[in-house]
Amino acid sequence: MKKDQLKKFYEGSMCNAYEYFGAHLTKNGVVFRVYAPHARKIEVIGDFNDWNGEKYAMKRVDERGVFELEIKGVKEGQLYKYRVTQVHGNVVDKADPYAFYSQLRPNTASIVADVNQEEFTDEAWMKSRTRNFDRPLNIYELHLGSWKKPQDSDKKWYDYDEIADALVTYVKKMNFTHVEFMPLNEYPFDGSWGYQSSGYFSATSRYGTVHQLKKLINKLHNNGIGVIMDFVPVHFVKDNHSLNYFDGTALYEYEKSEDANSQWGTSNFNLWREEVRSFLMSAANFWLSVYHIDGIRMDAIANMIFWHGNKDLGVNDGALYFIKRMNYNLHELHPDIMLIAEDSSDFPYVTRPTVEGGLGFDYKWDLGWMHDTLKYMELDPIYRQYHHNQMTFSMAYFYSEKFILPFSHDEVVHGKHTIVDKMWGSYEQKFAQVRTLYMYMMTHPGKKLNFMGNEIAQFREWDEDKENDWFMLKYPIHDAFQKYFSDLNALVNNNEAFYANDYSWDSFKWVDADNNTDNMFTYIRKHNDNKYLVVLNMSTNHYKNFRIGIENRSTLKEVLNTDKDIYNGNNIVNEKILRTRKIAHNKLDHSVEIEIGPLSGIVFEIKEFKTKK
Repeated sequence: MKKDQLKKFYEGSMCNAYEYFGAHLTKNGVVFRVYAPHARKIEVIGDFNDWNGEKYAMKRVDERGVFELEIKGVKEGQLYKYRVTQVHGNVVDKADPYAFYSQLRPNTASIVADVNQEEFTDEAWMKSRTRNFDRPLNIYELHLGSWKKPQDSDKKWYDYDEIADALVTYVKKMNFTHVEFMPLNEYPFDGSWGYQSSGYFSATSRYGTVHQLKKLINKLHNNGIGVIMDFVPVHFVKDNHSLNYFDGTALYEYEKSEDANSQWGTSNFNLWREEVRSFLMSAANFWLSVYHIDGIRMDAIANMIFWHGNKDLGVNDGALYFIKRMNYNLHELHPDIMLIAEDSSDFPYVTRPTVEGGLGFDYKWDLGWMHDTLKYMELDPIYRQYHHNQMTFSMAYFYSEKFILPFSHDEVVHGKHTIVDKMWGSYEQKFAQVRTLYMYMMTHPGKKLNFMGNEIAQFREWDEDKENDWFMLKYPIHDAFQKYFSDLNALVNNNEAFYANDYSWDSFKWVDADNNTDNMFTYIRKHNDNKYLVVLNMSTNHYKNFRIGIENRSTLKEVLNTDKDIYNGNNIVNEKILRTRKIAHNKLDHSVEIEIGPLSGIVFEIKEFKTKK
């Protein structure tokens, strides 16, 4: 690397630092490079020198703190660490911050790996992918280690390639467009699910090798399935083998303890420091470039916008500047990838381009919609009329950002109950309501995300040590719900009215947002000549002749009903095509009468009669 390129690292504008730092195979062995400006001495130790670094001291490349050493004969798969004599004389063995692969916990050595081997055959996918603003984006979030587990083996997890066929088949069956993996970077504690990272460039060894991971992603792409990965640019583990006080100083973390110590018992990245900015931008770019990831979901963005995520502590200007720089650079390098913010704040313009004064994300999770919706669904229907606005409020602010509606892993753990178990009522009523809840979710404007297990109405809260309760599909009510979920996804994915114009005022219109006395919600989704009416009955009443106003002379055909018997419902359906009737003295020209069962929802396709000239 030329000096001007290294200059970019110090200026905080480098997005490919992984091509220089870390362990890189050469014709003769491996060249090691690490950044540690305050270290007195650094030695490379590994299984190739019996962990004795006495004759393997690294040399300073420049006065700013880069160390380098090439060792002949080192091969892929060999273990290594950096023995760092820190600024105050302490000697600590550290994992490589830029390692591409690592030992499985509790071991902590880095592993020499060649990530440059080309194993992808996904050229068609890569050429056709977009940010999906006008395409279906229906995400299946999963924890790879607990989606399915080996049953007749001592292994705790399937390898990446062992699970690939089953995952591809299932995602296609359920009509999801993308998978979102919870963090696949290396991390020491299983219970952190990857959100407390120790290796930002290191694919976790829990599930196999870097080559197996590439094959998994390649197979997903070649089956038309996109891949999103969680990324944590806010904080990192305090474990002594990792980034924590790497050279004896606050190299990656803030210097002040009140800034450095996070609410999760981790260390906050010093996002004002240019070398840290280059490190994190390079990490994000690494997954996009080397592993062909299609999108990055960034965790806890509110904790970057505000100090400790607390609005009262003020905006973290340095972190805000970093977010804009990172998003701008990543989009310049990869115009067709998605950058997604998990942001619980009300900070404006999160999904506006940086050149227009925004933060530059493509999408933001709508956590307000999620909380309001689930609170409403927990209520006894008798009291829902007093909380009607919890279901309608989202459309009052929806067009301020490009939102994804999420029912993620955070909603099905730690005593919160699963989505189906949050519903009010008896066992059967919970299923009736959760079917209607998902009709509301999937026909509401915005892209969608669901965590594994939601699609089978799992009652047990998620536990990373247990696989999904697939055995529940032996019971007809769960099997029927899974079929409903797949059919609902297919309806939404295959009809432009539900996705092509998500973020335009033209795509959604309330027919009646104010019928709180009946607990009814009616709205239209449309795109060009494609038009659908959605009717949601959140009451326990059965309406045989419920009248709905329609603008023009039309026919209505029922295309999906949550109450169908094949979905374990009561089969209160509208079998015949319905025709509107002319009405007088009403702001709408026509009306139609439908039958709808209790706690159920219906989607009708609307066909308007063309007016004769």
